[in-house]
Amino acid sequence: MKTLMALTTVAMFAASATAGDKCKGGRVIMTQTPCHQTQSAFITTSQPFAAHPVARPFAAHPASKDIVDTAAGAGSFNTLVAAVKAAGLVETLKGPGPFTVFAPTDEAFAKLPKGTVESLLQPSNKDKLIAVLTYHVVAGKVMAADVVKLTGATTVQGQKVDIAVKNGKVTVDGANVVKTDTETSNGVIHVIDSVILPADKDIVDTAVGAGSFNTLVAAVKAAGLVDTLKGKGPFTVFAPTDEAFAKLPEGTIATLLKPENKDKLVAILTYHVVAGKVMASDVVKVTSAKTVNGKSVTVKVGSGGVMVDGAKVVATDIETSNGVIHVIDSVILPE
Repeated sequence: MKTLMALTTVAMFAASATAGDKCKGGRVIMTQTPCHQTQSAFITTSQPFAAHPVARPFAAHPASKDIVDTAAGAGSFNTLVAAVKAAGLVETLKGPGPFTVFAPTDEAFAKLPKGTVESLLQPSNKDKLIAVLTYHVVAGKVMAADVVKLTGATTVQGQKVDIAVKNGKVTVDGANVVKTDTETSNGVIHVIDSVILPADKDIVDTAVGAGSFNTLVAAVKAAGLVDTLKGKGPFTVFAPTDEAFAKLPEGTIATLLKPENKDKLVAILTYHVVAGKVMASDVVKVTSAKTVNGKSVTVKVGSGGVMVDGAKVVATDIETSNGVIHVIDSVILPE
């Protein structure tokens, strides 16, 4: 499988996409943010966080200490420091970087369900702990002034965090930024009041949890593609809703689900999948994309929105642990 052909980052795609439901880790979040505001990384702007909390240094000379030592010396990040040690990330976060860390306080960790921290600190859950911690880190030194007007940033973990600026307040995946611009010798720390969590469900489990892709899930099972779409990937899926499947001629679904039509069903489903994790901002202005099926879908951007082979994209950037889902309102069929 090859990665989506000729993808580039241009803002028009999401501008024309219809705002929809965004799901992270099986949790659906209503969003009214147009996709053209999605960014793959922080960019610099000339506008500072005028109304944001003013950073208060952790020590007299914070820039003389690295991120780990700065956090340890603050006295309010004991759980975070313990987690970094348990995850084996001390040397990484003491390295040259630079890194930007959205650091949850001890009180932030205390908000998690009882037993969560203890469970994450167990050696058997090290990989999960690493995923959680690296989801709080962005590569590069990103000061508060650079975050203004952005709606997202790619983390070291690989998934994106949502950034919102409203009424002078900044949130990262819903966590409030309570202090900014604590500079260290290898980056900067912004303090948040809640622990943020990456999506931990794969494409199949995310679709099941959404409740609006029952026909698609049944088709994936009938086609024997469950293990594939639960695999490492990453994959990009243009997912038709139950209403999309209902648009097909009567009897079509029942026929496709028959064992003797398995090859045809596989061909249709894989026509909805592109290899690689392709966010909305990457699809902009692309006219076609090669699918796992082997054939290419046509992508058009117009005043009515973004169309994939005539199907309208109604929601974008539903991240999963092994890729991303974009929702479409019709089933697309290979020629």
